[in-house]
Amino acid sequence: MSNPGQPIIEKGSQGDVVKRAQRALRRVPDHSVAVDGIFGPVTEEAVKNFQRGSGLDDDGIVGHKTWEALPDGGPMPVLKEGSTHKAVADLQEVLKNGSVEGDWPSPGEPDGKFGAETKAAVEGFQKWGEADVDGVVGDETWSVELHAASATLETAVGLKWVED
Repeated sequence: MSNPGQPIIEKGSQGDVVKRAQRALRRVPDHSVAVDGIFGPVTEEAVKNFQRGSGLDDDGIVGHKTWEALPDGGPMPVLKEGSTHKAVADLQEVLKNGSVEGDWPSPGEPDGKFGAETKAAVEGFQKWGEADVDGVVGDETWSVELHAASATLETAVGLKWVED
């Protein structure tokens, strides 16, 4: 099970467990869902749509069967200046490849070290993706759509980096 031990959540629920469900729904993909930790009407409708598509009762409640059917909703790592996480090189590769259009600066050659060039590339990417521009790659930045086949930054970098 990709989401073991998760509690039942429904409209009105809040917190990290809701973010986990929202990340999982975005990975279905359902890009209408924001990862904000608030189980509101948009999240409820996304849950119902997922349940219908998975042959589950479409009650809008994320219980055991829905958690089991959803993809892993764990967070991607938070990357910022000074990070040396293994995902940094993959992030740099995606940002470098996307920078050829001139929408944001290149991070330079991928080296796995989140330095000033990578921060500048992330900030340019965040501006392009209409995310908060802070140079930190967290939930909001990972969720930016790349306008290509329902890809987001996190799916382009690779969901192999999901953490629990």
